Amino acid sequence: MEKFRFLTAGESHGQCLSAIIEGIPSGIEIDIDFINNELRRRQQGYGRGGRMQIETDTVEITSGVRFGKTIGSPVTLVIKNRDFENWQKIMSSAPEDITDEKSFSTYRPGHADFAGSIKYNQKDLRNILERSSARKTAIEVAVGAVAKLILKELNIEWTSEVTQIGCAIVPDRFKEEIDNAKEKGDSIGGKYTVTYKNLPVGLGSYVHWDRGIDGRIAQAVMSIPAVKVVEIGTNPLGLCGSDYHDEFSITNSGEIERTTNNAGGIEGGITNGQDLVVSAVMKPIPTMLKPLNSVDCNTNQQSQAHYERSDVCAVESCAVVAEARIAWVLVNEILLKSGGDNIEELKHNYHKN
Repeated sequence: MEKFRFLTAGESHGQCLSAIIEGIPSGIEIDIDFINNELRRRQQGYGRGGRMQIETDTVEITSGVRFGKTIGSPVTLVIKNRDFENWQKIMSSAPEDITDEKSFSTYRPGHADFAGSIKYNQKDLRNILERSSARKTAIEVAVGAVAKLILKELNIEWTSEVTQIGCAIVPDRFKEEIDNAKEKGDSIGGKYTVTYKNLPVGLGSYVHWDRGIDGRIAQAVMSIPAVKVVEIGTNPLGLCGSDYHDEFSITNSGEIERTTNNAGGIEGGITNGQDLVVSAVMKPIPTMLKPLNSVDCNTNQQSQAHYERSDVCAVESCAVVAEARIAWVLVNEILLKSGGDNIEELKHNYHKN
């Protein structure tokens, strides 16, 4: 079930990235500086590569907003790729511009190249790289920023934190881990946690398997490029039930409270009013200066993996993308529960619930 829905389009080195968002109530103030700041956050972080020195992502709004506020119609966002000026012929849609420049045929282990080339019957792996690239998360962060502006109207807050890089769990050692990987021509991953506060009780449902908000969040975060593990709350592995589950108690004023939040704000597929806590593990980026063994898909001969400009570490940026994706899920669930075609109606319904 979708109330807040969108589609994105665009390739890594194409002309632009774009999104059409449907279901945004009218009257939402669209702070373009806030959206652009979210885009800057995605581009930052120690260990990012050369592409971030080329692009300065900013969003253009081409529909659905008038005089700074949404009007109820679909909102279109566009982020232009500055690097496209160097790729116009290579990424041309015109058949007369066919060229072998920047084409490649050696699979990159850990990427979508192998499976994608078979699925879409492609021998030029550039056709797989361009859309499977994490570059597309830029427009996703812009969509997430719009979702966050809706959450702000409801006093919902969020934070994210990198908790591990490589083997290091102390922030003072994160740069050292990244530098060591860079010196070896390697890459490195890590872990981060996203927290959303002030959520209501009742988002999601247990009545059908696909209605649980934990499943929706897990799918949204797991499908971020390079994410391999998603956790909600405290990892229960090795804990007994009496140590893990969050007990209830009554305060002197008669209110129900809990002293722990191991469930991470979700029980039975429904938010329970506590902080939503989502952690994810990002694998080391599979594009490395030190190439791995591979095979050429055209000659079927042993080769070395193709190298494309990449990052050494992007865990901090991945956390920003996760914030955005969780924001989509939350806004969709809030609209499903509270409804409202304009912001005043949404606020009234939301607070009444």
